[in-house]
Amino acid sequence: MIHLSVVSPVYRAEKILPVLVQRISDAALTITRDFEIVLVDDFSPDNSWAVIEQLAQENKAVKGIKLSRNFGQHYAITAGLDNAKGEWIVVMDCDLQDRPEEIPVLYQKAQEGFDIVLAKRSNRKDKFFKRLFSRYFYKVLSYLTGSEQDATVANFGIYHRRVNDAIKQMRESIRYFPTMVQWVGFRLTKIEVQHDERFEGKTSYNFKKLLRLATDIILAFSDKPLRILVKGGLLLATIFFFVAIIYLIKWFRGEISVLGYTSLIISVWMLSGIIIATLGVVGLYIGKIFEGVKNRPIYLIEKKLND
Repeated sequence: MIHLSVVSPVYRAEKILPVLVQRISDAALTITRDFEIVLVDDFSPDNSWAVIEQLAQENKAVKGIKLSRNFGQHYAITAGLDNAKGEWIVVMDCDLQDRPEEIPVLYQKAQEGFDIVLAKRSNRKDKFFKRLFSRYFYKVLSYLTGSEQDATVANFGIYHRRVNDAIKQMRESIRYFPTMVQWVGFRLTKIEVQHDERFEGKTSYNFKKLLRLATDIILAFSDKPLRILVKGGLLLATIFFFVAIIYLIKWFRGEISVLGYTSLIISVWMLSGIIIATLGVVGLYIGKIFEGVKNRPIYLIEKKLND
């Protein structure tokens, strides 16, 4: 068995890849000579695959996987994990914000008896908007899933083979690697690492993609939105029950001669909005169930190199 695998999803990284592979190789050699670098091309629109092919020819430790279309970052990570053969597996982004030089640090910490060592980015170099969105998203996600979610932790970390085997058993159609890691358990710790600026280009995640990812994660890992709607509905029903009693008493006492048009319109519009929103949330869950029962492959591989 290979001792160390480094899995990295690749998208718009043609200029980064040679530096990425060199730095990973240098870091891995301080641990073992028995390592592999698994680069998963998520159908990148640039020449990333051509660069991976060249790197794989020059270095047999580089394993290339090309997906048949753009499935998304966490699906590409799944493809890499499914094909990684190492006893220890590192997952990291390809933009070099995750520093390969931190891999030996993660590995040494893991040797203290941990199955998972996550990289904690205390001083993130991301843009202000991304950091702000990430902070509040993880707070909401923690509340909705009832589990601890850390905004300073992403995909970067080292994982024992038994952790990877457990994650590989999770074949649901919506993938989000950090939450899956939290779910499987095992002995976990976090250490602080240095976080760098993006080596080249800009992130492919815009607000629309981030919002869609957030929605998918919440729907996949929590039914709390449905519980909140039920509680909200019961609360509103209780409030309107007492309001109805008050107005009925007033009507019997002759204090109301004509029912108010304003209160009627407000009630109709408010309740209609709540009902439509509730149906929308239920519809989203039904939609995700519909996607899941199709039982389609999580990803499709077009080509492999040095497998």
